[in-house]
Amino acid sequence: MKLKSWSKILFINIGMFLACLLIIEIIFGDWFSKYNLGPYMREYRLKKNPVVLKHDNKTYNFFFKRNYHGFRGEEIEPSEIEAVIIGGSTTEERFKPIEFSITENLNRLLKKRNYNFKIINAGIGGQSTYGHIYNFQHWFTKLKNFSPKLYIFYIGINDQYTDYKKIEEMQPAAPCCGNKKTGTMDIFLDNFKSRSFFSDKLKTLRLKYFVTGKKLQYNRNHFIAANGQRIETYKDYKYINYKEALTIHNIKYLKSKHEKRISHYLNNIEILSNYAINNNAVPIFVTQVKYDGLKTGVLFILNYSLIEYCEKKNINCIYLGKKLN
Repeated sequence: MKLKSWSKILFINIGMFLACLLIIEIIFGDWFSKYNLGPYMREYRLKKNPVVLKHDNKTYNFFFKRNYHGFRGEEIEPSEIEAVIIGGSTTEERFKPIEFSITENLNRLLKKRNYNFKIINAGIGGQSTYGHIYNFQHWFTKLKNFSPKLYIFYIGINDQYTDYKKIEEMQPAAPCCGNKKTGTMDIFLDNFKSRSFFSDKLKTLRLKYFVTGKKLQYNRNHFIAANGQRIETYKDYKYINYKEALTIHNIKYLKSKHEKRISHYLNNIEILSNYAINNNAVPIFVTQVKYDGLKTGVLFILNYSLIEYCEKKNINCIYLGKKLN
């Protein structure tokens, strides 16, 4: 009889304990919140990866961090963000200590010139303008009181590899490219984890006191070209600047050859520009170059077409490819 009584008491206590956990989850969790980030940002928040970088015969040990809301760097409330830079891996720069990144170099320059705001890094490796559009639809809309006044888009490189599709034909699944296949169970588990109060708190504690992924190692004393060829020094290839690009590329021919890609690219630019303007912000588009400059015809003509579009629409653009030698 005593054993049955103890079993009954234990069963009741376990039931009450689970009921309390459920009540806490319902009250404090994000089960009904419109600001829940859901599965879209599953791999791009609460990250703290140890990184070892070798460059110019020096070794740098640092942590690559993405904060609670998905931005690179330390914690900051979305309501405090006045400017963001959006792009792919060349914006995210996970292979660099943050103090050497483009974003932080810009911030030091702003401070030096007495501007009292910081640019926050919203780069995600692999993203093209398709991914940037999904950010507005599935990431930025879920950040409470997120209303920066300046959006900087560092774009071009990844768009030369995207499909010939309209944005409406692309299906979002992950921040990278918007067309990755994800299983139903993965989406369910990611939704559950992101909405759970206890899961969220455990992740936050883990980020504070432990690493959240394997060690990343980069050796930048050599260079890997796009074709997989290892280049031992930076002198083993020729950089094609804008002036030289004009002599090796036929603009009329490239516009005709890549007409559909250019059309979809500029359509994406218009969507991004409208997102910023409709949110009372200023968009700035910055063109990119590869390690060999503007040697690739498709990147050259995307940059060229973007600047023409910006001049026509009176949008702020920086033709970086034209300035670099």
